[in-house]
Amino acid sequence: MTETILANEPAIRLGIFLGVFALVVVFETLAPRRARTMPRTARWPHNIGVVVVNTLLLRLVFPTAAIGMALMAATRGWGLLNIIDAPYWLSVALTVALLDLAIYLQHVMFHAVPALWRLHRMHHADLDFDVTTGARFHPIEILLSMGIKLAVVAALGPPALGVLIFEVLLNATSMFNHANLNIPLGVDRVLRRLVVTPDMHRVHHSVLPPETNSNFGFNLPWWDRLFGTYRAQPEAGHGAMTIGIEQFRERRDLRLDRMLVQPFVGGVGDYPINRRSG
Repeated sequence: MTETILANEPAIRLGIFLGVFALVVVFETLAPRRARTMPRTARWPHNIGVVVVNTLLLRLVFPTAAIGMALMAATRGWGLLNIIDAPYWLSVALTVALLDLAIYLQHVMFHAVPALWRLHRMHHADLDFDVTTGARFHPIEILLSMGIKLAVVAALGPPALGVLIFEVLLNATSMFNHANLNIPLGVDRVLRRLVVTPDMHRVHHSVLPPETNSNFGFNLPWWDRLFGTYRAQPEAGHGAMTIGIEQFRERRDLRLDRMLVQPFVGGVGDYPINRRSG
């Protein structure tokens, strides 16, 4: 069964991606949290365009990606989970949790190091917040992220099925927690104890640096609470808060060509963690 799942990994990931994307689009259209400041036609072709670029680039540079590294680690006995004698189900659960922690720490690092923030700020420069924002990352950041993930997988030695579950969950929850979706507050309070919700992550996309540097989690919400980076609500409220960053606020900045050169344009700004003295 596991071998069959892994053999069909590309089809499984694509099918789940398209299914979750379609569901989120339907629900955020029926129950939007915020009014759009830009038409979808100004954003979606370019946000989806960068997804195509990133997918092709990853397949070219890392053809086997994280699951291939997990299979190699298992064959060669690399990593912590290949050394300790843990039940398979526990190894899978630990894989999902520890890889999620690694993504949280990586996300903090991309906000803390000015050179890395230059790459990551393309994700934050979107002027609206919806399902397509969840896949809007600079190609260089995507390559660096995959390199970090491969190193973590080699050190951890996780079961390949656990890596696949994590990858699918990460893609699905990234689309969900970037959704322009109006979830009742009582439901949101319960959900954000188990998963990062749109209201929780939207705070991270505020134009205000203290809010941008909070709520770093993508999948599990526990790391922000554990490490003191959790912020419950934006100062201005979700309806009035401004999305984006200060440097790139023109409609032309939403174009794919402009997005790709953003790391090399202008100063680093005041967003890197601890950059502001006040």
